[in-house]
Amino acid sequence: MDEAHEEGFAQYVVSARPALRRNAFVLVGDWSAADDLVQQTLIALYRCWERLERHDALSGYTRTVMVRIYIDERRKLRWTREQLQGSLPEPEPDPGDVTRVGDRLVLLEALSTLSARQRSLVYLRYWEDLSIDEVAQIMGCSSATVRSSTSRAMRILREYLNRLGATAGADGT
Repeated sequence: MDEAHEEGFAQYVVSARPALRRNAFVLVGDWSAADDLVQQTLIALYRCWERLERHDALSGYTRTVMVRIYIDERRKLRWTREQLQGSLPEPEPDPGDVTRVGDRLVLLEALSTLSARQRSLVYLRYWEDLSIDEVAQIMGCSSATVRSSTSRAMRILREYLNRLGATAGADGT
């Protein structure tokens, strides 16, 4: 890659990385895994940087690359022999943010019950606020598939949250 392309890519990374990292976190639910996903996305983007024409309008393309890498990685995890158990301990949150963090943790736990494809659909449709047709194009499926799969994913999330609410109400919390 020539020096002009290198400079252009470096500028793009500096400006786009914070948004990419936030979006990756929504997909994976963990900052470390989000950083890894962003890195993989940027590597894929770097490989084809010279062939891309509009470097100023790459958010859609980059989002598509990120979602596809995420889905591919989730598929690979099913075939590995290692099973991760538990999570690393995190420091206690600030008492003022407990409610907001608690809600976020409940939502992330609910999202973790979805398959990678369903989670990607929910992310693209409701977090990125993309139209059904845009999501269908990114996911490589029909609009009807996006509608039915998103509806199914939202039903799973509602049922999970309703069960969680019923359990919380039963033990007085």
